[in-house]
Amino acid sequence: MKSKKMMFKSSLVCFITGLMMVLSIGCAGVDQLRLQDAVSTQKLSNGEWRFPGPVLIANLEMTVRDSEGTLKDHRLYQNLVVTAGKAGVASRINGDGALAVFNYVAIGTGVTAPAAENTTLLTEITTGGGARAVATVSRVTTTVTNDTAKWVITYNFTAAFAITESGVFNAASVGTLLARKTFSAINVGIGDSLQVSWTVQAS
Repeated sequence: MKSKKMMFKSSLVCFITGLMMVLSIGCAGVDQLRLQDAVSTQKLSNGEWRFPGPVLIANLEMTVRDSEGTLKDHRLYQNLVVTAGKAGVASRINGDGALAVFNYVAIGTGVTAPAAENTTLLTEITTGGGARAVATVSRVTTTVTNDTAKWVITYNFTAAFAITESGVFNAASVGTLLARKTFSAINVGIGDSLQVSWTVQAS
């Protein structure tokens, strides 16, 4: 009889110990969730809270062909949507600020890496067939229907350049920069063509 009581007490102790461990893990899990919430949210300077949400993913594709149509170079890059560009997107969404549509693509010879504070290309090309121009624009599907804005433009060169940067703008000159990318030189000569294709996905 005494042995049965001891076994019962031992089982009870094990049960209570196990229960305490489960509760402890559960509390730790709650604390972990709270920690994750704290990490993923941010209080802004105006007192509002920012929660994780959609981001803009910019990509750039460039294809160079000679006068005979032979492929000379092909590049794919992911790019930086700059601070001014993010503000421009917000303006286009609700009309506050009345920014013009982003439909111009530019190329240049600057080599300084993109930074959030950029507002222009470093050294924009304005001659020789490489001047900023209106792109053909569309919406395409990456993940969900029409979630990606697309710009396509083809430059036909009458002079030689070592192209090292590209950007999307909302005006024929100056304007607001949406996104910028630098890369190792793409060398083009007279008679060559360069097709530049930008995409920005809301994801």
